[in-house]
Amino acid sequence: MAGKPQHVAIIMDGNGRWARSRGLPRAAGHRASIKVVRRVVEECAERQLRHLTLFAFSSENWLRPAEEVGMLMKLFLDSLVREIANLHKNQVRLRFIGDRQALGPDLVRSMADAEALTRGNLGLGLNVAVAYGGRWDITQACRALAAEVAAGRLAPAEIGEQHLAARLALAGIPDPDLLIRTGEELRVSNFLLWNLAYTELYFTPVLWPDFSTAHLDAALDFFAQRERRFGKTSAQVAARADA
Repeated sequence: MAGKPQHVAIIMDGNGRWARSRGLPRAAGHRASIKVVRRVVEECAERQLRHLTLFAFSSENWLRPAEEVGMLMKLFLDSLVREIANLHKNQVRLRFIGDRQALGPDLVRSMADAEALTRGNLGLGLNVAVAYGGRWDITQACRALAAEVAAGRLAPAEIGEQHLAARLALAGIPDPDLLIRTGEELRVSNFLLWNLAYTELYFTPVLWPDFSTAHLDAALDFFAQRERRFGKTSAQVAARADA
């Protein structure tokens, strides 16, 4: 059986529906989600997971109404400023992935400052995807490889999977073992398309603002019961475990 995951990725979905079901504006759902993010980060750190990757804002979210996008960016910036001292105190190492060119200068500056402050921390590695899309990620990695080929530093025939992986946003970090998606939808929504190749997928109808410690434990229990074969047979996996 799989045991405990070392890297968990989460698509935090359902904020708008949570607010609508209570007769509240969508902004209320996004604000409520911040408390859940804080708790999940704390719980993952206590369980000694190595990495947690959160999908905060996708490249497709720019298509939402301008008012909501502006509110989300302000909420994200305010939350970052408010939480960074506590994250640093608890040895969380923060990393942002996504297209920073699409973000405002104040947010980009705060993100860079937070990364610099926590770079040497030895606890949970917290990766936050902002203005991120899996296709964008693969495309920018391909552009980097193409530039090296054009410069004569790399021959096309030499390019392997490891070369592209080394240029992705999560380069240097093991692929997620477990993906959790809240909010009932059964898709990965352009998130970590390369990295999720052998990730165990856990979908729950629970809306993100209602996601509790018990729900996190249920997802981790699901993972613990999975047999991770990576293309091998069950007999091969069992033989390796007995070796």
